[in-house]
Amino acid sequence: MKKIQFATLFLVIILLGTACGQKAPDTSLLVPEVTEAPQSNNTPEAEKYTIALVMKTLTNPFFVEMEKGARKAEKELGINLIVKTGAQETSVEQQITIIEELIQDQVDAILIAPADSVQLIPVLKKAQDAGIVIINIDNQLDAQSMEKIGLTDVPFISVDNEDGAYLSAQYISKDVSVPAQAIILEGITTAKNAQDRKAGAERAFSENKNIEIVASESANWKIDDANTLAARLFKEYPDVKLVFCANDMMAFGVIQYLKDNGKTDVKVAAYDALAEAMPMLKDGSLQSTIDQQAAFQAYTGVQLAIRKLQGEKVDALTLLDVKLVTAENAQ
Repeated sequence: MKKIQFATLFLVIILLGTACGQKAPDTSLLVPEVTEAPQSNNTPEAEKYTIALVMKTLTNPFFVEMEKGARKAEKELGINLIVKTGAQETSVEQQITIIEELIQDQVDAILIAPADSVQLIPVLKKAQDAGIVIINIDNQLDAQSMEKIGLTDVPFISVDNEDGAYLSAQYISKDVSVPAQAIILEGITTAKNAQDRKAGAERAFSENKNIEIVASESANWKIDDANTLAARLFKEYPDVKLVFCANDMMAFGVIQYLKDNGKTDVKVAAYDALAEAMPMLKDGSLQSTIDQQAAFQAYTGVQLAIRKLQGEKVDALTLLDVKLVTAENAQ
Protein backbone atom coordinates (compact mmCIF):
# COMPACT_ATOMS: atom_id res chain seq x y z
CA MET A 1 0.00 0.00 0.00
CA LYS A 2 2.86 2.36 0.79
CA LYS A 3 4.26 1.78 -2.70
CA ILE A 4 0.90 2.67 -4.24
CA GLN A 5 0.56 5.82 -2.13
CA PHE A 6 4.08 6.95 -3.08
CA ALA A 7 3.45 6.37 -6.79
CA THR A 8 0.16 8.28 -6.59
CA LEU A 9 1.80 11.20 -4.78
CA PHE A 10 4.66 11.29 -7.31
CA LEU A 11 2.18 11.37 -10.20
CA VAL A 12 0.29 14.27 -8.62
CA ILE A 13 3.55 16.23 -8.25
CA ILE A 14 4.33 15.72 -11.94
CA LEU A 15 0.83 16.80 -12.99
CA LEU A 16 0.87 19.87 -10.81
CA GLY A 17 4.30 20.91 -12.04
CA THR A 18 3.23 20.55 -15.65
CA ALA A 19 -0.04 22.40 -15.10
CA CYS A 20 1.81 25.34 -13.55
CA GLY A 21 4.08 25.65 -16.56
CA GLN A 22 7.07 24.19 -14.76
CA LYS A 23 9.33 21.57 -16.31
CA ALA A 24 8.41 18.06 -15.19
CA PRO A 25 11.13 16.30 -13.19
CA ASP A 26 13.48 13.95 -15.04
CA THR A 27 12.27 10.39 -14.46
CA SER A 28 14.74 8.74 -16.83
CA LEU A 29 16.76 7.27 -13.96
CA LEU A 30 13.78 5.72 -12.22
CA VAL A 31 13.69 1.97 -12.87
CA PRO A 32 10.17 0.54 -12.67
CA GLU A 33 9.56 -2.57 -10.66
CA VAL A 34 9.53 -5.58 -13.01
CA THR A 35 6.31 -7.53 -12.59
CA GLU A 36 6.44 -9.52 -15.88
CA ALA A 37 9.12 -11.25 -17.95
CA PRO A 38 10.85 -8.84 -20.38
CA GLN A 39 9.60 -8.84 -23.98
CA SER A 40 11.71 -10.72 -26.56
CA ASN A 41 13.77 -8.55 -28.88
CA ASN A 42 12.99 -10.96 -31.74
CA THR A 43 11.10 -8.36 -33.77
CA PRO A 44 10.76 -8.34 -37.57
CA GLU A 45 13.30 -5.49 -37.72
CA ALA A 46 15.81 -7.52 -35.72
CA GLU A 47 15.35 -10.50 -38.08
CA LYS A 48 16.32 -8.55 -41.21
CA TYR A 49 19.34 -9.83 -43.08
CA THR A 50 22.20 -7.43 -43.65
CA ILE A 51 23.46 -7.82 -47.20
CA ALA A 52 26.38 -5.88 -48.67
CA LEU A 53 26.68 -4.99 -52.35
CA VAL A 54 30.34 -4.47 -53.28
CA MET A 55 30.90 -2.95 -56.72
CA LYS A 56 33.87 -1.62 -58.65
CA THR A 57 32.90 2.06 -58.64
CA LEU A 58 30.01 4.49 -58.95
CA THR A 59 31.78 6.60 -61.57
CA ASN A 60 30.38 4.22 -64.19
CA PRO A 61 26.57 4.61 -64.65
CA PHE A 62 26.34 0.83 -65.10
CA PHE A 63 27.01 0.38 -61.40
CA VAL A 64 24.62 3.18 -60.52
CA GLU A 65 21.92 1.08 -62.21
CA MET A 66 23.14 -1.96 -60.32
CA GLU A 67 22.68 -0.14 -57.02
CA LYS A 68 19.14 0.83 -58.06
CA GLY A 69 18.29 -2.84 -58.47
CA ALA A 70 19.69 -3.66 -55.04
CA ARG A 71 17.78 -0.75 -53.47
CA LYS A 72 14.58 -2.04 -55.03
CA ALA A 73 15.28 -5.44 -53.51
CA GLU A 74 15.98 -3.82 -50.14
CA LYS A 75 12.55 -2.20 -50.21
CA GLU A 76 10.59 -5.13 -51.58
CA LEU A 77 12.36 -8.02 -49.85
CA GLY A 78 12.93 -6.41 -46.45
CA ILE A 79 16.69 -6.48 -46.00
CA ASN A 80 19.27 -4.04 -44.68
CA LEU A 81 21.48 -3.09 -47.64
CA ILE A 82 25.04 -1.80 -47.42
CA VAL A 83 26.63 -0.49 -50.62
CA LYS A 84 30.40 -0.23 -50.92
CA THR A 85 32.54 0.63 -53.94
CA GLY A 86 36.09 1.32 -54.92
CA ALA A 87 37.17 4.69 -56.27
CA GLN A 88 37.85 3.25 -59.73
CA GLU A 89 37.17 0.06 -61.64
CA THR A 90 40.81 -0.89 -61.12
CA SER A 91 40.68 -0.47 -57.31
CA VAL A 92 41.25 -4.13 -56.46
CA GLU A 93 43.08 -3.47 -53.18
CA GLN A 94 40.29 -1.17 -52.07
CA GLN A 95 37.72 -3.92 -52.68
CA ILE A 96 39.83 -6.31 -50.61
CA THR A 97 39.87 -3.81 -47.74
CA ILE A 98 36.10 -3.40 -48.01
CA ILE A 99 35.58 -7.16 -47.72
CA GLU A 100 37.85 -7.27 -44.67
CA GLU A 101 35.71 -4.56 -43.04
CA LEU A 102 32.49 -6.40 -43.87
CA ILE A 103 33.87 -9.53 -42.21
CA GLN A 104 34.47 -7.49 -39.06
CA ASP A 105 30.95 -6.07 -39.33
CA GLN A 106 29.56 -9.63 -39.51
CA VAL A 107 27.22 -9.03 -42.42
CA ASP A 108 25.04 -11.95 -43.49
CA ALA A 109 25.88 -11.94 -47.20
CA ILE A 110 28.10 -10.20 -49.74
CA LEU A 111 27.18 -9.57 -53.37
CA ILE A 112 30.45 -8.95 -55.16
CA ALA A 113 31.07 -7.52 -58.63
CA PRO A 114 34.82 -8.10 -58.46
CA ALA A 115 37.32 -5.75 -60.05
CA ASP A 116 39.56 -8.76 -60.65
CA SER A 117 38.61 -12.41 -61.18
CA VAL A 118 41.50 -13.84 -59.12
CA GLN A 119 42.82 -11.38 -56.53
CA LEU A 120 39.54 -11.13 -54.57
CA ILE A 121 39.27 -14.88 -54.02
CA PRO A 122 41.42 -15.22 -50.84
CA VAL A 123 39.53 -12.54 -48.92
CA LEU A 124 36.19 -13.93 -50.11
CA LYS A 125 37.26 -17.35 -48.82
CA LYS A 126 37.99 -15.68 -45.47
CA ALA A 127 34.49 -14.18 -45.52
CA GLN A 128 32.91 -17.51 -46.36
CA ASP A 129 34.84 -19.18 -43.52
CA ALA A 130 33.33 -16.54 -41.23
CA GLY A 131 29.85 -17.75 -42.19
CA ILE A 132 29.06 -15.06 -44.77
CA VAL A 133 27.15 -16.06 -47.91
CA ILE A 134 28.96 -15.01 -51.09
CA ILE A 135 27.11 -14.21 -54.32
CA ASN A 136 29.14 -13.34 -57.44
CA ILE A 137 27.58 -10.92 -59.95
CA ASP A 138 28.65 -9.21 -63.19
CA ASN A 139 32.28 -10.38 -63.48
CA GLN A 140 32.88 -14.07 -62.81
CA LEU A 141 35.48 -15.24 -60.32
CA ASP A 142 38.06 -17.63 -61.76
CA ALA A 143 36.88 -21.22 -61.26
CA GLN A 144 40.34 -22.80 -61.06
CA SER A 145 41.58 -20.27 -58.51
CA MET A 146 38.44 -20.79 -56.44
CA GLU A 147 38.89 -24.54 -56.47
CA LYS A 148 42.56 -24.25 -55.53
CA ILE A 149 41.87 -22.08 -52.49
CA GLY A 150 38.66 -23.88 -51.45
CA LEU A 151 36.08 -21.16 -52.15
CA THR A 152 32.99 -23.20 -52.99
CA ASP A 153 29.26 -22.86 -53.51
CA VAL A 154 29.35 -19.32 -54.89
CA PRO A 155 26.44 -18.71 -57.28
CA PHE A 156 27.19 -16.51 -60.29
CA ILE A 157 24.67 -14.13 -61.86
CA SER A 158 25.39 -12.31 -65.08
CA VAL A 159 24.80 -12.54 -68.81
CA ASP A 160 26.62 -14.37 -71.58
CA ASN A 161 29.27 -11.71 -72.13
CA GLU A 162 30.79 -13.49 -75.11
CA ASP A 163 27.43 -13.70 -76.84
CA GLY A 164 26.56 -10.09 -76.04
CA ALA A 165 29.84 -8.79 -77.44
CA TYR A 166 29.40 -10.97 -80.49
CA LEU A 167 25.97 -9.45 -81.19
CA SER A 168 27.27 -5.90 -80.82
CA ALA A 169 30.37 -6.40 -83.00
CA GLN A 170 28.42 -8.42 -85.56
CA TYR A 171 26.02 -5.51 -86.03
CA ILE A 172 28.81 -3.27 -87.37
CA SER A 173 30.64 -6.02 -89.30
CA LYS A 174 27.96 -8.07 -91.04
CA ASP A 175 27.53 -5.71 -94.01
CA VAL A 176 31.20 -4.89 -94.58
CA SER A 177 31.83 -5.81 -98.24
CA VAL A 178 35.29 -4.32 -98.81
CA PRO A 179 38.57 -4.80 -96.91
CA ALA A 180 38.44 -3.01 -93.53
CA GLN A 181 40.60 -2.81 -90.44
CA ALA A 182 39.18 -3.22 -86.92
CA ILE A 183 40.45 -2.59 -83.41
CA ILE A 184 39.20 -3.87 -80.05
CA LEU A 185 39.35 -1.89 -76.80
CA GLU A 186 39.38 -4.42 -74.00
CA GLY A 187 38.46 -4.04 -70.35
CA ILE A 188 40.82 -5.03 -67.54
CA THR A 189 42.62 -8.03 -68.97
CA THR A 190 42.40 -10.13 -65.79
CA ALA A 191 38.61 -9.72 -65.58
CA LYS A 192 36.63 -12.66 -66.93
CA ASN A 193 33.91 -10.48 -68.45
CA ALA A 194 36.56 -8.48 -70.32
CA GLN A 195 38.07 -11.68 -71.67
CA ASP A 196 34.68 -12.97 -72.77
CA ARG A 197 33.75 -9.72 -74.51
CA LYS A 198 37.05 -9.67 -76.36
CA ALA A 199 36.40 -13.24 -77.52
CA GLY A 200 32.89 -12.34 -78.69
CA ALA A 201 34.14 -9.39 -80.74
CA GLU A 202 36.93 -11.48 -82.24
CA ARG A 203 34.41 -14.12 -83.28
CA ALA A 204 32.14 -11.58 -84.94
CA PHE A 205 34.95 -9.86 -86.84
CA SER A 206 36.51 -13.15 -87.93
CA GLU A 207 33.28 -14.29 -89.55
CA ASN A 208 33.67 -11.59 -92.19
CA LYS A 209 36.66 -12.34 -94.45
CA ASN A 210 36.95 -8.64 -95.34
CA ILE A 211 37.79 -7.62 -91.78
CA GLU A 212 41.27 -7.65 -90.27
CA ILE A 213 41.79 -7.04 -86.54
CA VAL A 214 44.94 -4.91 -86.38
CA ALA A 215 45.03 -4.18 -82.65
CA SER A 216 43.43 -5.29 -79.37
CA GLU A 217 44.44 -3.50 -76.18
CA SER A 218 43.04 -2.63 -72.77
CA ALA A 219 41.71 0.81 -71.89
CA ASN A 220 40.80 -0.35 -68.35
CA TRP A 221 37.06 0.37 -68.81
CA LYS A 222 37.83 4.14 -68.67
CA ILE A 223 36.85 7.09 -70.89
CA ASP A 224 40.17 8.92 -70.65
CA ASP A 225 42.25 5.79 -71.17
CA ALA A 226 40.17 4.94 -74.24
CA ASN A 227 40.55 8.43 -75.67
CA THR A 228 44.32 8.27 -75.25
CA LEU A 229 44.51 4.74 -76.66
CA ALA A 230 42.35 5.68 -79.65
CA ALA A 231 44.68 8.58 -80.46
CA ARG A 232 47.68 6.25 -80.53
CA LEU A 233 46.00 3.41 -82.43
CA PHE A 234 44.46 5.64 -85.10
CA LYS A 235 47.85 7.28 -85.62
CA GLU A 236 49.36 3.84 -86.13
CA TYR A 237 46.40 2.50 -88.14
CA PRO A 238 44.74 5.50 -89.82
CA ASP A 239 42.54 3.30 -92.03
CA VAL A 240 40.63 1.63 -89.17
CA LYS A 241 36.90 1.62 -89.91
CA LEU A 242 35.51 -0.59 -87.11
CA VAL A 243 35.94 -0.32 -83.34
CA PHE A 244 34.54 -2.59 -80.66
CA CYS A 245 34.68 -1.27 -77.09
CA ALA A 246 34.07 -3.71 -74.24
CA ASN A 247 31.96 -1.12 -72.42
CA ASP A 248 30.15 2.13 -73.22
CA MET A 249 32.54 4.23 -71.16
CA MET A 250 35.45 3.34 -73.41
CA ALA A 251 33.24 3.94 -76.44
CA PHE A 252 32.58 7.47 -75.18
CA GLY A 253 36.33 8.12 -75.17
CA VAL A 254 36.72 6.76 -78.69
CA ILE A 255 33.74 8.74 -80.01
CA GLN A 256 35.16 11.93 -78.55
CA TYR A 257 38.45 11.28 -80.31
CA LEU A 258 36.65 10.65 -83.62
CA LYS A 259 34.65 13.88 -83.28
CA ASP A 260 37.70 15.92 -82.35
CA ASN A 261 39.54 14.64 -85.41
CA GLY A 262 36.70 14.79 -87.93
CA LYS A 263 36.54 11.05 -88.53
CA THR A 264 32.97 10.33 -89.65
CA ASP A 265 33.45 7.00 -91.43
CA VAL A 266 34.24 4.81 -88.38
CA LYS A 267 31.61 2.50 -86.90
CA VAL A 268 31.68 1.94 -83.14
CA ALA A 269 30.10 -0.96 -81.24
CA ALA A 270 29.95 -1.04 -77.45
CA TYR A 271 28.48 -2.81 -74.42
CA ASP A 272 26.29 -1.76 -71.44
CA ALA A 273 23.42 0.31 -72.91
CA LEU A 274 23.94 3.22 -70.53
CA ALA A 275 21.42 6.04 -70.69
CA GLU A 276 24.21 8.33 -71.86
CA ALA A 277 24.72 6.11 -74.91
CA MET A 278 21.17 6.49 -76.21
CA PRO A 279 21.63 9.95 -77.83
CA MET A 280 24.81 8.67 -79.48
CA LEU A 281 22.91 5.78 -81.02
CA LYS A 282 20.31 8.17 -82.33
CA ASP A 283 22.80 10.62 -83.86
CA GLY A 284 24.85 7.84 -85.43
CA SER A 285 28.11 8.31 -83.54
CA LEU A 286 27.53 4.91 -81.88
CA GLN A 287 26.04 2.01 -83.81
CA SER A 288 25.31 -0.66 -81.21
CA THR A 289 25.51 -1.58 -77.55
CA ILE A 290 24.25 -4.34 -75.24
CA ASP A 291 21.75 -4.13 -72.41
CA GLN A 292 22.87 -6.60 -69.75
CA GLN A 293 20.24 -5.70 -67.14
CA ALA A 294 22.52 -4.31 -64.44
CA ALA A 295 19.67 -3.55 -62.03
CA PHE A 296 18.14 -7.00 -62.46
CA GLN A 297 21.51 -8.67 -61.82
CA ALA A 298 21.69 -7.02 -58.39
CA TYR A 299 18.03 -7.67 -57.59
CA THR A 300 18.44 -11.34 -58.48
CA GLY A 301 21.61 -11.49 -56.41
CA VAL A 302 19.76 -10.30 -53.32
CA GLN A 303 17.04 -12.88 -53.95
CA LEU A 304 19.57 -15.71 -54.14
CA ALA A 305 21.41 -14.47 -51.03
CA ILE A 306 18.17 -14.58 -49.03
CA ARG A 307 17.36 -18.07 -50.29
CA LYS A 308 20.81 -19.34 -49.34
CA LEU A 309 20.56 -17.72 -45.90
CA GLN A 310 17.29 -19.57 -45.45
CA GLY A 311 19.00 -22.86 -46.24
CA GLU A 312 17.82 -23.32 -49.82
CA LYS A 313 19.96 -24.74 -52.59
CA VAL A 314 20.29 -22.37 -55.54
CA ASP A 315 21.64 -22.75 -59.06
CA ALA A 316 25.36 -22.28 -59.49
CA LEU A 317 24.82 -20.22 -62.65
CA THR A 318 22.08 -17.74 -63.55
CA LEU A 319 22.40 -16.09 -66.95
CA LEU A 320 20.06 -13.24 -67.78
CA ASP A 321 19.14 -12.33 -71.34
CA VAL A 322 21.08 -9.68 -73.24
CA LYS A 323 19.47 -7.25 -75.65
CA LEU A 324 21.06 -5.64 -78.69
CA VAL A 325 20.35 -1.90 -78.65
CA THR A 326 20.66 0.17 -81.83
CA ALA A 327 19.20 3.40 -83.19
CA GLU A 328 16.02 1.49 -84.05
CA ASN A 329 15.17 0.55 -80.46
CA ALA A 330 17.12 3.09 -78.36
CA GLN A 331 14.98 4.61 -75.62
